[in-house]
Amino acid sequence: MNVDTPALGPAGLERFEQLRSDAIDAVTERFYACHDAVYARFGQRGRDACREDLGFHLEFLRPVLEFGIVQPMVDYLRWLASVLAVRDIPAEHLSQSLDWLSEFFATHMAEPDAGLVVKALHLAKEKFLHGDAAGPAGIDPIPNAWTECEAFASALLSGDRRAAHSLFDGCLDQGRGLVETELQMVQPALYTIGKKWQDNQVTVAQEHLATAIAQSVMMHGLLKSQIPAANGSTIVLACVEGNQHAVGLQMVADAFQLAGWDVQYLGANVPTNALIKHVAQFKPNLLGLSVSFAHQLRVVKDIMSRLTQSFGAARPPVIVGGLAINQFGGLVRALGVDTWSRDAGSAVASASQLAGQAG
Repeated sequence: MNVDTPALGPAGLERFEQLRSDAIDAVTERFYACHDAVYARFGQRGRDACREDLGFHLEFLRPVLEFGIVQPMVDYLRWLASVLAVRDIPAEHLSQSLDWLSEFFATHMAEPDAGLVVKALHLAKEKFLHGDAAGPAGIDPIPNAWTECEAFASALLSGDRRAAHSLFDGCLDQGRGLVETELQMVQPALYTIGKKWQDNQVTVAQEHLATAIAQSVMMHGLLKSQIPAANGSTIVLACVEGNQHAVGLQMVADAFQLAGWDVQYLGANVPTNALIKHVAQFKPNLLGLSVSFAHQLRVVKDIMSRLTQSFGAARPPVIVGGLAINQFGGLVRALGVDTWSRDAGSAVASASQLAGQAG
């Protein structure tokens, strides 16, 4: 995969992490010194929000520095710009925050690392201000959406569980499979709702309600399904540490269970230490990891390093998926994983092949 900018080495990344807190403090104070009239009305809550936003700047800067890809940070900046607009924060303040972070790291890091950080921030700013607003073309945001998808999304947003269950059951009653229905109605509906949240058209509460109803509908569908005999293979599925978005992983769990696998679904935000211990205890044939945002890719890289240290050649094969992987699948080789998959259906085929090779 082509990279946008040279990556930092291990020492540079370590220094960047050491400076993270100081950079947030320095730029926050600079904003309040220069723009107190704008931010004073928010009180302490505003100062906390400023620090939080700057922290996310650096979270999304990290994969630029580690892997050389800038698009995830650009996408984040475009989303944040829409959020700040609702708060009546001047648009130029977002660009200014990137400039001030550049100045901080330029004076607190040694060359050539300082130059690489400044270049990464400058490139993200330029693409944010002048790049293609469509973003990356790595994933279709509405993959193979059925005609029922729009009504299903409306039911989720309005909190209408009966309507959501009726639409879902209607698809199953027509002979459509559970995994197919999840991929072509539930997943596109949730993508649509997620985009509405990013555009500030729905609240966080509505998005959480929609997710909860979708999960209950999917569980209901699984309970109605006929589970085949066990095929003798076990997969552990987990969202990496920091990834709270588990609906896609639940779809993957359903697909594997309906393919005869013994599924150990660990859910969202699984601490790396706990995951490694679990793998050591249960010795699965396969480990599946879900990654939603690009800054979580380094967690995958750490997991792979820990697995190799703990198990050597005996480590289980690892398959990864999730929105970040769909957008930047070319990074799989850099992460050290065995393969990646775009959706629940293709994950089973890829995993079966991997398990057979391992066996």
